[in-house]
Amino acid sequence: MAGKRNLNAQNGRAKKNASERPKTVRRAEITLKRILGLLAISAKMDLVWLLRDTKYAIAGVTADIISNVSTVAGVYLIALRFGGVGGMSVDEILFMMAYSTMVTGIFILFGSGNNIHISRIIGRGQLEHLFTQPLSLPVQLLTNGFGPFTGSGNLITGIILTIVSVHRLNLVISFGWLLTLSACLLITMAIIVARSYLVSSLAFYAPVSAEEISNTAIEGTWFLSTFPLSGMPVYIQIPLLTIMPEGLMAWFPSLCLLGRPPLHLTAYYPAIYALLLALSAGYIFRKGLAYYVRNGSNRYVPYGFRR
Repeated sequence: MAGKRNLNAQNGRAKKNASERPKTVRRAEITLKRILGLLAISAKMDLVWLLRDTKYAIAGVTADIISNVSTVAGVYLIALRFGGVGGMSVDEILFMMAYSTMVTGIFILFGSGNNIHISRIIGRGQLEHLFTQPLSLPVQLLTNGFGPFTGSGNLITGIILTIVSVHRLNLVISFGWLLTLSACLLITMAIIVARSYLVSSLAFYAPVSAEEISNTAIEGTWFLSTFPLSGMPVYIQIPLLTIMPEGLMAWFPSLCLLGRPPLHLTAYYPAIYALLLALSAGYIFRKGLAYYVRNGSNRYVPYGFRR
């Protein structure tokens, strides 16, 4: 009996220790210091790539900047030619283009590891690689795409354009306005990421056909977000603020920052939309992830080099 009691006591201590260890690890993973350390590692790897293959890295950065500036310049030149678009002045269009460029810059700055194009990771069977790491999945996705040395070109360009447009508009800049600008950029990014993760959930069930669906959802419709919807019929504006939230990428938040939210909507509409979209995306993504964990990836079937 004594031996049995000792054995039960040992098993109880082992279970207690086993239940406590993962909690300790989880707390250590989500500390701010730990996240900053992981971001520093990603930044170091980005710097190594820049120093090791400088010509190729600079060419890539330059191509990104030229591509983005060309996109926004087209709309700005149209506004310049006609003295504005849909009731928005040329300088207001420039401010909107600057906002769009900053959003693109933030996307590139934090999404260089396909962590926002998550369907690529799922569809290529690379999610298992993340499962083997001693870090939680959210922490890895948050930190593994940070590239400040090769990915900050568009953000810097957007900041410069913002300063120029703010000066031309004679806006009074206060600390509160800067906080509002930061909040708008954060909300816009939340919408982009949530939509990407929402549609990317299809890759859990059909990895081959849905591998690039996040690219379609982001880049495939991004050009619509660079056009001002002012002056457009309501039956065009409403779908681009609800079903396809391209109007929330630059047009709506830039008008809010200028002090006149469109369509008599509240300035909090993008935040409400982002919250609802994020909750929906989180629920559906967890469902897909549970299916993926139970059934595994069917990527490794006879598909040529994908085998």
